[in-house]
Amino acid sequence: MSKIKSIQARQILDSRGNPTVEVDVITENNILGRASVPSGASKGENEAFELRDNKENIFFGKGVLKAIQNVNDIIAPELIGKSVLDQICIDQLMLELDGTINKKRLGSNAILAISLATAKAAANDLNIPLYKYIGGIYTCSLPIPLINIVNGGRHSNTSSIVFQEFMIIPVKAKTFSEALHIGHKVFYQLKYLLDKKGFSTNVGDEGGFSPNFNGIEDVLDHILEAIYIANYEPYDQVAIAIDCAASEFYKNNQYDYSKFEKSEKKKKDLIKSREEHIRYLSYLIKKYPIISIEDGMDQNDWKGWKLLTHEIGDKIQLVGDDLFVTQRNKLLEGIEKKVANSILIKVNQVGTLTETIETIHIAKKNKYKNIISHRSGDTEDYFISDLSVAFNIEQIKIGSMCRSERTSKYNQLLRIENSLGKYSFYSKWN
Repeated sequence: MSKIKSIQARQILDSRGNPTVEVDVITENNILGRASVPSGASKGENEAFELRDNKENIFFGKGVLKAIQNVNDIIAPELIGKSVLDQICIDQLMLELDGTINKKRLGSNAILAISLATAKAAANDLNIPLYKYIGGIYTCSLPIPLINIVNGGRHSNTSSIVFQEFMIIPVKAKTFSEALHIGHKVFYQLKYLLDKKGFSTNVGDEGGFSPNFNGIEDVLDHILEAIYIANYEPYDQVAIAIDCAASEFYKNNQYDYSKFEKSEKKKKDLIKSREEHIRYLSYLIKKYPIISIEDGMDQNDWKGWKLLTHEIGDKIQLVGDDLFVTQRNKLLEGIEKKVANSILIKVNQVGTLTETIETIHIAKKNKYKNIISHRSGDTEDYFISDLSVAFNIEQIKIGSMCRSERTSKYNQLLRIENSLGKYSFYSKWN
């Protein structure tokens, strides 16, 4: 039984150049497990607490030296000598040390970095792949990628589109490798198309293009054109997913598209009631090959979620991100109220590997689809790629086909596919 010899935290930079926490867990056999923590731009209000230093003169308040200190001075001494294989015990001990509901004392970024690094150290100590260590002998299936190609909302400083993400889904790909090839073709055909029309091809936080489109339907029309140019059929071969991130533009019981959109429409036409917003989403899925909508309603608009689920929940995938924030209690509330039919899984929303796995199992038990997800401020750490394979998760959101914090995760899935060989299975849509 290999025990933890040392734990060391440091401050590194994420994909936006902001500080984040990285932790090394080293065993008595001098085996290393290293993990780093991502950060989101648009966050659910019930996410686990991300501890920042809030010293304006240092990294504009975004430093994480307090979280680093908590790892090195408070948590590490309690974990030294514990078995690196006892993930549940280690995670539970950290929760008890913190003693708060949302990890506000020690910081979820401090706790999560140790939790993930411990799992990596254990896998390395046993000399088995991380996905096999986490998931066990029945691990064999790779997820369908939801490939980001246009960034809007909080994920872009140049786009005037209210919805945050526009993604393509290679629904008929037979392998993960083929799915990436399809995504690559559509992504670069869209780049060619935008460049030809004089649009900017700069990319946003998640690697998707973020030109100044004239509204949501202009984005979708360009994506459709790119799919056709790439010689694929919408719906049959390549479908579309959108992340509304509705909590970012919901105020006073209204959905205010004008917060981000600067289209030719009058402001009054950009402010929609709950019912008008739902009707617009319903209209979009009839006009375009949209088969998944994430955060279609505000995180606290349970009435809206109920109406949306009733309206289109039997037609497409409705994903709760800010709604559920990977928390078991929020998911159970959604299941009881019969809202949404899928959940986005982000490890840093809940703060430990053990709690993440518990939420995944609850979703599976209640026939809610799981989608493993990155964050807009991410690192080169590809833990979530292994996590998706470990539990045969149906889908994964990694981002676009560029930026190293995105491609590192795609590349790990390609390695896993290659390693599994003929035993590799690829998830099918429905």
